[in-house]
Amino acid sequence: MALGPRLDLRQSQQLVMTPQLQQAIKLLAASNLEIETFIGEALESNPLLEAGSVSREDSGGGEPDDIPREEFTSDRLMAQAQGESEAPLDIDRSALDRDRDTGDGDRGSGEWGTAVSSGASYEDFPDIDATRAAETTLAEHLNEQVGGVATSPKEAFIARHIIGLLDDAGYLATDLREIASDLAVTLDEVDDALTVVQMLDPTGVGARSLAECLAIQAREADRYDPCMRAMIDNLDLVAKGEVERLKRLCEVDDEDFADMLHELREYDPKPGLAFAPSTDDAVIPDILLAAKDDGGWEINLNEDTLPRLVVNRNYYVELSEGSPDPEAQSWLKEKLADAHWLIRALDQRQKTILKTAAEIVRQQDGFFRRGVSELRPLTLREVAEEIDMHESTVSRVTSNKYLHCDRGTFELKYFFSSGVASADGEGASAEAIKARIKALTDAEDPKKVLSDQKLADLLKEEGFDLARRTVAKYREAIGIGSSAQRRRAKKLENL
Repeated sequence: MALGPRLDLRQSQQLVMTPQLQQAIKLLAASNLEIETFIGEALESNPLLEAGSVSREDSGGGEPDDIPREEFTSDRLMAQAQGESEAPLDIDRSALDRDRDTGDGDRGSGEWGTAVSSGASYEDFPDIDATRAAETTLAEHLNEQVGGVATSPKEAFIARHIIGLLDDAGYLATDLREIASDLAVTLDEVDDALTVVQMLDPTGVGARSLAECLAIQAREADRYDPCMRAMIDNLDLVAKGEVERLKRLCEVDDEDFADMLHELREYDPKPGLAFAPSTDDAVIPDILLAAKDDGGWEINLNEDTLPRLVVNRNYYVELSEGSPDPEAQSWLKEKLADAHWLIRALDQRQKTILKTAAEIVRQQDGFFRRGVSELRPLTLREVAEEIDMHESTVSRVTSNKYLHCDRGTFELKYFFSSGVASADGEGASAEAIKARIKALTDAEDPKKVLSDQKLADLLKEEGFDLARRTVAKYREAIGIGSSAQRRRAKKLENL
């Protein structure tokens, strides 16, 4: 074959993210309060955009009464060919989406439509998570630990609900009976879940009083003997400095009392303050759920935080006719196209959120009617397949979104729990499997430490069909060592 320069023509396909498509993805993942801030910035930068007040009933008919005649929505302008628009926001599985691993080994495709551009790739744009605070909050830190401590998905759900009620110092001010009533569970189940929360790091969170906070830390340090209990039960005397009376109550001498007081002062009375404070004093729900008289559910977006955007057509015509300069005309058309696209993006976001929320409510209908005892394992894939969207879209929709119902306000992520196959066909939560592995390893004979294969066999006998490598993955996730490591540790304990 002759060597030499030549020209070749090749055809290839490449998916890129336009700035507008990137913006739409960010809007989908943002909460209503973040959208409100974004809309405020858009109103300042685009003179053709105005905030209108349009009810849901007005969206299907003629012009609403509260909008001046010269204002039209973006869809009306495009229908009358009054402007140009970028690519539509119709759902399309071919759109690129590489910023999130959906858990099945694939990098899914986005849902916000295909848009072709010669611009930069997706990695060149900042991810929406970069706008969030880098510090970890107390709730985030605790939620990461719940799965390895709770013994069942139900207990984990109640524990996460309790975590959401803690103040910045880590204390629980809500009465347990109120929590039990909200979740339709027994008081004992709430008490067990509170015990789980109090087992988490930092030690002392979940306490309902200063005395309980200090007692939890004393137990963790293995110093909660009758003498220390008596001192903690009489903190008012410690504050008053009544040393002699305290020594009599604790039945200790001067030296022991000094040691106890020194230990007490080393405990942290506000363990939650070591973490970043909550950004919001109260959670404002994005989705409102109410029961209907016919037994169904009414699902609406919380529109109190979502002003409706409209385009002022008269102002556009006035500016267009008053400035014949080609550069000014180009800028005006660009602003009009941006306004069209933003309004449609927000409308598509609302439809996607409602569609996803409706499917979650359908899947978790038992929880909303009868409480957490009816909470079933649910994955992003299940919801995505039912509503014909990709997992990445469902993941974005459920991020930073809260649903309010008669039982309280819950993050949409709370309703998802991965599961594994079980003998009854219903599936079991991965958190329940982890708890079972922990129980088996805790109860194993030090002379016959269970291998990963043996653990898999025992779980299979209980109806959970897991491979050995899956058992190893779950075991490592909850911080349990290998069989060899556990064998050495148990030998050292028995010395």
